[in-house]
Amino acid sequence: MQRWILHVDMDAFFAAIEQRNHPEYKNKPLIVGADPKKGKGRGVVSTCSYEARKFGVHSAMSISEAYKRCPQGIYVPPNGGLYSKVSHDIFEIFYEFTDLVEPLSIDEAFLDVTGSIKLFGSALEIARSIKKRIKESLQLTASVGMASKKYLSKIASDLEKPDGLVVVEPDKIQEFLDSLDISRMWGAGKKTIEKLQKAGINTFGDLAKFPEQTLKLKYGKMGSHFYRLAHGIDDREVIPEHGVKSVSNERTFSEDVLDLDKINQTLFALSEKVAFRLRKKSLNGKTIHLKLRYKGFDTITRNKTIENFTSNTEEIFQIINKLFNNNYQSGRKVRLLGVGVSGFGSEIARQLSLFDKSTVQNEELDKLEDLVKKKFGKKSIQRAEGIKRKDVFNDFESD
Repeated sequence: MQRWILHVDMDAFFAAIEQRNHPEYKNKPLIVGADPKKGKGRGVVSTCSYEARKFGVHSAMSISEAYKRCPQGIYVPPNGGLYSKVSHDIFEIFYEFTDLVEPLSIDEAFLDVTGSIKLFGSALEIARSIKKRIKESLQLTASVGMASKKYLSKIASDLEKPDGLVVVEPDKIQEFLDSLDISRMWGAGKKTIEKLQKAGINTFGDLAKFPEQTLKLKYGKMGSHFYRLAHGIDDREVIPEHGVKSVSNERTFSEDVLDLDKINQTLFALSEKVAFRLRKKSLNGKTIHLKLRYKGFDTITRNKTIENFTSNTEEIFQIINKLFNNNYQSGRKVRLLGVGVSGFGSEIARQLSLFDKSTVQNEELDKLEDLVKKKFGKKSIQRAEGIKRKDVFNDFESD
């Protein structure tokens, strides 16, 4: 039986919800993100309406740049709780048609509908039905790519946004790919694209002309990967519900910071918050991540994998502190800091040495903190090392 995979991607998701809930925002440039403060704001654009995109605004752009390009835009803060609720409703619609749903983010997913054809009609009919259900029940639009491969369906869903539906027939894969701009290569970073373009490779068709061995000689391990992408080769299956891959927290300073005490204080507060969320989810991780963004948006990420699984505040902070000290460029102002933990395992309790009194004390402190927060709320208690000054930062979270 021919396999059919859909990639369903909501159109300007956060902005579309805001426009749906606020009729006065419809057909106007709407930007969801941090407060622009008339061009002096911090933070980034979460997403924006298609009307705002006409001014060159896009997701992940600094909010100050967005304001320069579109000062007449409507700027609203993100409403995470609302967006999560709508996302849940959308995924419930997906599950009406298939159990094989692989979430990619809050507003997109792969669906393998091969086994649903006998019940709901052809894959194309299912794609149309999903779009119709979302529009009728939630007053939102989704774009859908339909193909025999995950990679192809992902590319296809982005070609006719908003409210698009693009089908890649199995016998026309190369024909579909050849004329596409190489910048549409899913998963390729800006530097990779620039490298290919400098070599005269501007379309998938250009890339497909090279034998695999030639690409391997020129680009190493990535050569085989490029070859497969150029020919639409992708044997991956849709894997339902990966589960949480990481827990992280970021903070953007209201003003770029050079004060190392304030930086250290922030790193501890972030470590404390991530550790609490890990314990709340009954998770323990082995890989600790630091994100450091300087003034001017230069960003580095560093991580360290430890031998044991942990959700201990002090242990996470000690590793983060070392990562920062080993990588910070002295004298540079800091714009953003982030702390994350990944590499989760099944170990529920850490294996403690009978003589490791400091670790036992740290974990007892964690338990006490968790108990107070559960009873009186997350803001009811905070360790002295992480207490923030009132004007220090805006707060963003991600799982």
